[in-house]
Amino acid sequence: MKKLVLAAVLALTPIAALAGAAHKIAVHVNSGDPAALNMALNNVQNVKSYYDEQGEQVEIELVAYGPGLVMFVEGKSPVADRVKAMSLENEHLKFSACGNTLRKMSQKLGKDVPLMSEASVVPSGVVRLVQLQEEGYSYVRP
Repeated sequence: MKKLVLAAVLALTPIAALAGAAHKIAVHVNSGDPAALNMALNNVQNVKSYYDEQGEQVEIELVAYGPGLVMFVEGKSPVADRVKAMSLENEHLKFSACGNTLRKMSQKLGKDVPLMSEASVVPSGVVRLVQLQEEGYSYVRP
């Protein structure tokens, strides 16, 4: 009887719950306004704090493109200190920079635009957001 009950419980329990899966959040940033950039980072901190208090893991990827790419531009980011600190404090936080936007910015300026080391370049910010949602990430746009 115990085996039958256990089998029924396992059959009704989502696989993700059994594996202790993390919450997954994709944060969309396409504004270069310092208030919008700070709001996105506040959202990241608040989500992380909430799940930490629940004893649950959360994976967060912040994807910036268009004017929002300024968030990661070395020497120009109005939130550089926060990005650096948050990157060190949270191993489950990724910062992704749109390669399309970076290429266009570099062409417009006639030189390479340096990004902060905390950011990784993805081919397309929009495509990256689609991929993350297809992988089960919840979408947040502050």
